[in-house]
Amino acid sequence: MLINMAESNSMKSSKRGEANVSSGFLDAIAWNTEGLVPVITQDADSGQVLMLAWMNREALARTVERGEAVYWSRSRKRLWHKGETSGHVQIVEDIRLDCDGDALLLSVRQQGGIACHTGRHRCFYRRLENSLWQSVEPVLKPPEAIYGK
Repeated sequence: MLINMAESNSMKSSKRGEANVSSGFLDAIAWNTEGLVPVITQDADSGQVLMLAWMNREALARTVERGEAVYWSRSRKRLWHKGETSGHVQIVEDIRLDCDGDALLLSVRQQGGIACHTGRHRCFYRRLENSLWQSVEPVLKPPEAIYGK
């Protein structure tokens, strides 16, 4: 299944920013027992994997409505609009469903160039070398500067 965000965004209603998008696409997904589906997020230009997150039905519906990534935070037990605190919003270009219907792939334009809460471009910054996990990508901006903590 493919959701083209350009087509989806053209279906938006001007009434309170709500989308007139059919929710039938949500029923095609094999949600896990917690009502979640894993989401791989990749850079629209390079194809580089930026992160892995989770969505519930509401998160996916909001993502389609907004054209920006909204995930389900398992630790905070709430919806999480990517970039709501950091400003590092993900503009969604394309959404795909895998062959088994149990995983999503988002192609995004990462605002600010930082997808990871550690201040790196992507969350997959550690590589296994000689049985040890080594950080192999730089911190672009310290988390304290992003989140003010």
